[in-house]
Amino acid sequence: MATLFTKIINGEIPGRFVWRDEQVVAFLTIAPLAPGHVLVVPIEETDHWIDLDADLLAHLMQVSQTIGVAVDQAFSPEKVGMMIAGLEVPHVHVHVVPMDTVRDLDFANADPDASADALDDAAERIRAALEVLRPVSEPD
Repeated sequence: MATLFTKIINGEIPGRFVWRDEQVVAFLTIAPLAPGHVLVVPIEETDHWIDLDADLLAHLMQVSQTIGVAVDQAFSPEKVGMMIAGLEVPHVHVHVVPMDTVRDLDFANADPDASADALDDAAERIRAALEVLRPVSEPD
């Protein structure tokens, strides 16, 4: 059975994508810890990050870093946090979160009622930052 993330990747469930290439996608979570909270997800369904092929893991981290730079530019947080928790959905995903304190990484702070307008605004800000970071020749 396809995971929630696979359904988002395949367009069965809407998602606010900021990145897509042949191996990974990145989209905003609907319950952000902070505005600009992005999930970077391999297209291949794998439950645990330690089971990823080394090349895919390296690419996932490289894209997460690029997304982190864009989040930093778009939101100017103290730091951009990154974590792999993996308990919510059985499909590897990296959380990239703008943060000012370590408490900003606590899932108890997730906003389950984030407005569509706020999510759209955050996605647009990240996309705009990525446009500056990514050469035009790279695939979307």
